[in-house]
Amino acid sequence: MMGTSSADSRVAARSGDRSPTGAGSLETPAASVVIICYNHGRFLSEAIESALGQTLPDVEVVVVDDGSTDDTPQVAARYPVRYIRQENQGMSAARNAGLRSSRGRFVAFLDADDRLLPNALRAGAACLEANPDCAFASGLHRMIGVDGTPLPSRPHAPVRSDHYRALLEENYIGMHAAVLFRREALESIGGSNPSMRACDDYDVYLRIARTMPVACHEEVVAEYRWHGANTSYNWGLMLRSTLGPLRSQWRFVRGHADLEVAYRKGIRNWQRYYGTRLLNETGAALRNPKRWGAAALALATLLRHYPRGVWERAVKRLFPRAGRRRVGGPKS
Repeated sequence: MMGTSSADSRVAARSGDRSPTGAGSLETPAASVVIICYNHGRFLSEAIESALGQTLPDVEVVVVDDGSTDDTPQVAARYPVRYIRQENQGMSAARNAGLRSSRGRFVAFLDADDRLLPNALRAGAACLEANPDCAFASGLHRMIGVDGTPLPSRPHAPVRSDHYRALLEENYIGMHAAVLFRREALESIGGSNPSMRACDDYDVYLRIARTMPVACHEEVVAEYRWHGANTSYNWGLMLRSTLGPLRSQWRFVRGHADLEVAYRKGIRNWQRYYGTRLLNETGAALRNPKRWGAAALALATLLRHYPRGVWERAVKRLFPRAGRRRVGGPKS
């Protein structure tokens, strides 16, 4: 782990700071790492050090503080980074602010509770240099616990072709920090959708891959930290947020048989993955009178985004034997 920097290399922690990292060079850095932080000051040091410790030369680091109320400003001030603070607007808006303030030819986004591996940017840049027509290059990631220790992980096999079709079926990338973008590709689509509270990365991948080539490589480049407060644990939000970007692609998919198949498979995959977890959570909430309000909100989400799941669960509860035979049971 890298040590902290001396006080004379600190970047002033002030809202809207656009001063470049380092001594004020106007040259374009090779790459920018935009770190998004909202009340994750306890992890921010590791994220910053993982970005500063890249083997790719000439990397700038931009920290966007999305209205944190913890020690995020003090942590960022210990490092030679550009620090930007804004009122809390959500991760998508924070990523866009970081994109506007960064200057690198390539751009990577890192959440403050995650880490990059030392060769992340070099691997992504090498892949993009080898594929000059590609808008972004994605690698693999692994899981870590709160203390940074490895957790069991099963990396997704790299996709070699038909990336848009593959993304319709599932988000095979899985983690924003595993991607290195060409700046012009991000700018051409207007960056992230600021109205999205989650899964804006999936939306970006779909919008780019629909019109531009993208590439994959086989290096593990990032670490995704599970700590119990991850957005991914909010099953209702994730169900809505994954289906939204996918459904926005229907107008482009309609009429193309192979893409329609992939699209419908993707809808089913997201409904089953997040919808099943939300169903389980809703059932537990219904058994506790104090949580009936939360259960009602969850049920409304399910009825809108996974009505078949609600129906299947109801059939299983009312007619257990019929449910096992006809709904979700083993195939004959």
